[in-house]
Amino acid sequence: MSEIKILHMYADMLDLYGDSGNMEILSYRCRMRGIGCKIDKYSIDMPTPDFSRYDMIYIGGGADLEQQHIANDLLSCREGIEKAYKNGTFLFLICGGYQLMGKYYRDADGNDIPGLGLFDYYTVAPDSRRKRCIGNIVVSTNITGEEIKIVGFENHGGQTHGIKTPLGKVLYGNGNVSKGESEGYFEKNVIATYMHGPMLSKNPEIADYMISYCVHGDLSPLSDKLEHDCRGVMLQRLLK
Repeated sequence: MSEIKILHMYADMLDLYGDSGNMEILSYRCRMRGIGCKIDKYSIDMPTPDFSRYDMIYIGGGADLEQQHIANDLLSCREGIEKAYKNGTFLFLICGGYQLMGKYYRDADGNDIPGLGLFDYYTVAPDSRRKRCIGNIVVSTNITGEEIKIVGFENHGGQTHGIKTPLGKVLYGNGNVSKGESEGYFEKNVIATYMHGPMLSKNPEIADYMISYCVHGDLSPLSDKLEHDCRGVMLQRLLK
């Protein structure tokens, strides 16, 4: 039996809008296929793990305060995370986790929270906390080889610039910047997005993309009729 090993970082602080539910979705979809899924957790003051032991590293979303709180600890993990990423470990990043893998996040007060600098993008929040990108979002992506319209919920003040390879094209909502054309960041072993929800419960194809990558092979199909029907309702409502 295959098994994937996931490291969920800062689950006690970065869990906006049920982001930790993404781990439940991955675990469930693995279990339905007879694939083992071991999820370890890491947070501040815990011994630094060997990041390269994991098939996936997951970081969820958090507000400015939580990002400030974890910033120094995350920086101390930079070398290990970068090594794992370069060796092929999958990075799944939501909102705050997405922002902190770039060069920096500048908050509404003008304070810079240093990122790991794994990627060239950077994020700047507007000077007013009332200026936010909030609401449902629809994004068209072809990361699986065919077009998929994925849905989620965004709530972020930060505007992320310098994205060269986005996750997809915005069909409804904002995306990386207010009234933007693109959303998220993508590489073969990186999915970074502002979509909460949790995102994977609404978009099983994205979950399976990550599982397939981690097990290095094709997956047996599951019945996703309920997920597709629910998403269809949202697409009809938002794209009418």
